[in-house]
Amino acid sequence: MAGVRVAAVDLGASSGRVMAAEVGPDRLELTEAARFPNGPVRLGDTLHWDLLALYRGLLDGLRAAGPALDAVGIDSWGVDFGLLDRTGALLGNVVHHRDARTDGVAQRLGETFPPAQLYGATGVQVMPINTIYQLVAAAGTPQLEAATDLLLLPDLLAYWLTGARRAEVTSASTTGLLDVRERDWSAEVMRRAGIDPGLFAPLVEPGERVGEVAPHVLADTGLSGPVPVIAVGSHDTASAVVGVPAEGERFAFISCGTWSLVGVELDAPVLTEESRVANFSNELGVDATVRYLRNVMGLWLLQECLRAWPGADLLALLDDAARAPAFAAVVDAGDPGFLAPGDMPERIAAACRRTGQEPPRDRGATVRCVLDSLALAHRRTVREAVALSGRAVDVVHVVGGGARNALLCQLTADACGLPVVAGPVEATALGNVLVQARALGAVRGGLPEMRALLRATQRLERYEPQGDDRAWAAAERRLGQPAPA
Repeated sequence: MAGVRVAAVDLGASSGRVMAAEVGPDRLELTEAARFPNGPVRLGDTLHWDLLALYRGLLDGLRAAGPALDAVGIDSWGVDFGLLDRTGALLGNVVHHRDARTDGVAQRLGETFPPAQLYGATGVQVMPINTIYQLVAAAGTPQLEAATDLLLLPDLLAYWLTGARRAEVTSASTTGLLDVRERDWSAEVMRRAGIDPGLFAPLVEPGERVGEVAPHVLADTGLSGPVPVIAVGSHDTASAVVGVPAEGERFAFISCGTWSLVGVELDAPVLTEESRVANFSNELGVDATVRYLRNVMGLWLLQECLRAWPGADLLALLDDAARAPAFAAVVDAGDPGFLAPGDMPERIAAACRRTGQEPPRDRGATVRCVLDSLALAHRRTVREAVALSGRAVDVVHVVGGGARNALLCQLTADACGLPVVAGPVEATALGNVLVQARALGAVRGGLPEMRALLRATQRLERYEPQGDDRAWAAAERRLGQPAPA
């Protein structure tokens, strides 16, 4: 097959989009067919996703990408899910992972299911957003009592397109309910957490066909059938790591968007006690790989600052931040106090006061504080990933929206003491379409061959480390974070 035209449905925390791609052995061209907003909706005391609006945007996007498509693949964030009743109807609005219902749940479950045992099975870092904690929090609710099926968001959207109920393994690995060594659901973990194993659909690997777009969806979108829906790395970070244009194995990745997902790619999970204490996740990747990573709060900090400053010019703020003094104030980007929406500039100022630092004096200084703090978090996480996994790295690849932020990329190179290769910005969509194209026979080989195609076709920027490592080490000590052994 000389080439294919496929669509990547890529859903993020602030927007979704449908990207159309032409892919062949020496061709990889991506265009945006449609973009639509996404965001939380508070109803009463509960934070939800507006999933029907996302589905409407998906359908409109497929119409814009069509009418001729060879396949569709869907990726999104992990952990969040929809519950279906016995007729296949959605039971209520999908709850947002930042909702407060999981407050204290991890600690409560840990009293009967020791965290070391849970980690030994699933390899997933403890975060209140994890599906396991959401389900424990939902125990006894009418929706969960009535549910016969649970589908993570990309699987739910694929079900609405095709009628097939399947669970893609890279997304499933974020739940805290998957046996990371077996790449299969863990009935034992579910039993100990009080969760019904019958809720979960059969697993599929990236590259497998989920089903075909249903006739009523073809009519609604104007697509010319048949159009298969192919399982990709449906967790967006899994697709983003496919889209890392690395050469060889000695690299770290930072998928930088609302979250910074920082880690290395491995052949097997790291399930040591040291890894658990360091709160690293072993999430499954494409081609039997493991994404050994830790979630860092990411550009959420900056996004929430911008939301608190209506009308602010981001480029002007970045220019001001570049001129602001380095390390005037730094915060722990992983502080759970930054997780919820709200007045981020004030929360940053409060965190500075708690650590004996003078809060930023203006917006430019606040942005510099955010970026210095993110670079510190990147530095620490890369170094810990190397130490815990034994995988040496020579370069750090920054992909996703953060690759556009030249100041953050340079600060990350300086902090890590390693070259940073930034780009592609659209790594997630590119990884999505590459897996589809390979499944259709338009691209051959494994991850090395797909990444070679990325290097040949995508624009990349390189940042060399500058400055004095001692200044970064001093900033770490200010936060009480000694360097990894």
